[in-house]
Amino acid sequence: MNAPPPESPFKGRTGVARIVAAFFNSLAGLGAAWRHESAFRQEVVLAAVLLPIACVVTVTPAERALLVATVLLVLIVELLNSGVEAAIDRIGPERHDLSRRAKDVGSAAVLVALVLLAAVWGIVLVPRSG
Repeated sequence: MNAPPPESPFKGRTGVARIVAAFFNSLAGLGAAWRHESAFRQEVVLAAVLLPIACVVTVTPAERALLVATVLLVLIVELLNSGVEAAIDRIGPERHDLSRRAKDVGSAAVLVALVLLAAVWGIVLVPRSG
């Protein structure tokens, strides 16, 4: 029995070839984000400062995981936001309420991730009395 055609002409690879292609596409995406997104570069610098700190502070393994996860979450959300912005910009330069909303919501997601990072780091690292 023949397999159904892929939904997209870009979805033709399977197995190990798909995994390898996905890996190199991901590296290309990281490179594009680094080259074109100043917010991503700033957050990578933040990660370069915070991740070593997360590795050396005296905390439980679960707390260390939370510190690392919140830093990585900011990068993940920024990448997704950058993808949304690029797709909206690809549609056209004219202003539209839905385009603005999409960009604003993506920006809000980054803000929430940064607030979460600050809250978790504050809770984990601020000395507790008791």
